[in-house]
Amino acid sequence: MENEKENIINKDKVSDNDIEHQTSDKSEEIKESSLEDKLKEAQDKILRTLAETENQRRRFAKETKEAFEYGGFNLARETLSVLDNLQRAYQSIQNDENLKDNKDLNKFLKNIEIVEKDLISIFEKNNIKKINCINEKFDPNSHQAMLEIEDEKVNPGTVLQEIQPGYFYKDRLLRPSFVAVAKKKDVKNNEKEQK
Repeated sequence: MENEKENIINKDKVSDNDIEHQTSDKSEEIKESSLEDKLKEAQDKILRTLAETENQRRRFAKETKEAFEYGGFNLARETLSVLDNLQRAYQSIQNDENLKDNKDLNKFLKNIEIVEKDLISIFEKNNIKKINCINEKFDPNSHQAMLEIEDEKVNPGTVLQEIQPGYFYKDRLLRPSFVAVAKKKDVKNNEKEQK
């Protein structure tokens, strides 16, 4: 019986040794796997950081390019009002009955025309182009309809009149053209007119 007790005790010792050995193997595996996990985690962080840095570099390059190409956009938009006011002044002076008798009026109007031509020339040199819209199909991307005019001579949606000219700055819309657009005569209006 004592032999049996010793065998059982020895078996317990062996199993304890095995358990300790297995436990140490598992802890080494856990340490190794945790090191591998940490390494993978660090690599992932580095890759994400590199990707973020590359995205920032691209964004900065794009913003720099746009700043060089379209940096004058706001100045160009503000300068349009100078041209508009100059053209309004020209029309106002030319149509004023009191000034028509003035001898120097033609000289003054010619000077205004020269300034207007210079402004338009400066616009063209800086890629600011007027939108041609008369007798063109209405385009909501470059036109703003201010009113509709009944006209059966042209197709509906055709621009009949330009109220205020529009401009592009390179490929961007600087200001839409304010236009009057053709529409078909309403049948209801025709009936009312006939009655």
